[in-house]
Amino acid sequence: MERILIFGGTTEGRELARKYALRGDAVTVCVTSEYARALLGEDIPCHVGAMDGGQMAAFMEALCPDRVIDATHPFAVRATQTIRDCARRLGLPLERVAREQTRADWRDAVQWAADADDAADMLAAAPGNVLLTTGSHTLSRYARSADAARLYVRVLPTHQALEACGQAGILPSHIVAMQGPFTAELNAAIYDQLGIRVMVTKDSGASGGIDEKVIPALKRDIHVIVIKRPEEKTDTGGSACGENR
Repeated sequence: MERILIFGGTTEGRELARKYALRGDAVTVCVTSEYARALLGEDIPCHVGAMDGGQMAAFMEALCPDRVIDATHPFAVRATQTIRDCARRLGLPLERVAREQTRADWRDAVQWAADADDAADMLAAAPGNVLLTTGSHTLSRYARSADAARLYVRVLPTHQALEACGQAGILPSHIVAMQGPFTAELNAAIYDQLGIRVMVTKDSGASGGIDEKVIPALKRDIHVIVIKRPEEKTDTGGSACGENR
């Protein structure tokens, strides 16, 4: 039996947690919200809440796992760096779950943005209703670049996400609060219902549903803006964790 610490409320994180728990390993999962904890299930031990570097190192040292798995979102750059630093400091073996690259057949048909600021600036040259599927954290940046009447957003059905929408000035009738995964057919229906002419998303890979978003959009001649995935360093941890291992 192994002691395994998994970071991430992603699909991959949940699947790995269930896999190792069924195998009989002692699994602990770290997520940042009660919403992510609810998706995991009550049978797996879970730490809820964001941690800074000191808190994370103390948590890892107290748990002293045989393996640390970083299954956070590919855009959670700061979290990945903190996990890597703490694992290295404690000499813990670290594995990073990397999502597969996007399909090659539509890469040249979309407009690529370096980050949210870049994507927001592109909206000025892309007329029509905009659907943002990039989460709630950067909504205010898009709201500064486009008229609120143009912006529609799809976010998680949480109080925090809805509050972020309100703070960004998103009209209540322009909020689609849903939990994925979303099929291509459902995305197509949303595009048609809302009269979407521009769709903004992140390069979150197949498990993030990017194909199901991009392909029906392109079939409707919707202008697609995709935010590039941050580059990740590869690193493996050490092999020790104090005297209580």
